[in-house]
Amino acid sequence: MTHDNRAGRSLGDASTMRILIIEDDPEQARFLLKGLREAGHRVDHAANGRDGLFLAVSEPYDLCIVDRMLPQMDGLAVVTALRASEQQVPVIILSALGQVDDRVRGLKAGGDDYIVKPFDMAELQARMRAVLRRHSGHSQTLLTNGALTLNPATYQVEVKGQDKPVLLSNKEFAVLQALMMRPGIILSRSDLEDKIYGWGEEVESNAVDFLIHALRKKLGKEHIQNVRGVGWLVAKEVV
Repeated sequence: MTHDNRAGRSLGDASTMRILIIEDDPEQARFLLKGLREAGHRVDHAANGRDGLFLAVSEPYDLCIVDRMLPQMDGLAVVTALRASEQQVPVIILSALGQVDDRVRGLKAGGDDYIVKPFDMAELQARMRAVLRRHSGHSQTLLTNGALTLNPATYQVEVKGQDKPVLLSNKEFAVLQALMMRPGIILSRSDLEDKIYGWGEEVESNAVDFLIHALRKKLGKEHIQNVRGVGWLVAKEVV
């Protein structure tokens, strides 16, 4: 497994994503890594399905690109397991198998798109933008873990036990949305900085701490857990 920890651009923009590639063919992996990093993306790579699934469920990716034929765990099994874990990250499946039945199986497994090899980088990036546009529409749905309910349309949060919804600033919303889209997963300072800063913006050293403090003050500190030295998370489900 390889990680690219360079500072990234703002997530949610189709041109500036954090991407996981799960691809066992070295030449294909080099092609993808080179093209996507040159386009400004932050890219990690796993060479087998088992390692790829581990990264996909434990790291906050904006997109996963999964080869269908993988060692240790088949690509369709990876996607199926990813969806079973309730991860909603967009997935593009790559395969040399291009029959209609093959594509249907890939989409039924939970893939958002299915690209037949060979392909060029321009096609892949166009498909990535289309997938992200579709998912950005899904982001207007309510996010809840039982204690907090975030409404992306109004930038308001309903807190269990409180009578009135809480209105958030743009950056407070971006931080809480990032946490609630990946409940139970720790997001680091750099993960959250990527959500609140655009490409080229100067990052203030204490901005994330300030926003977390403001959110905990508005919502109750018990709703955002601080894992000292690592990052922050919201509970996966609160009964």
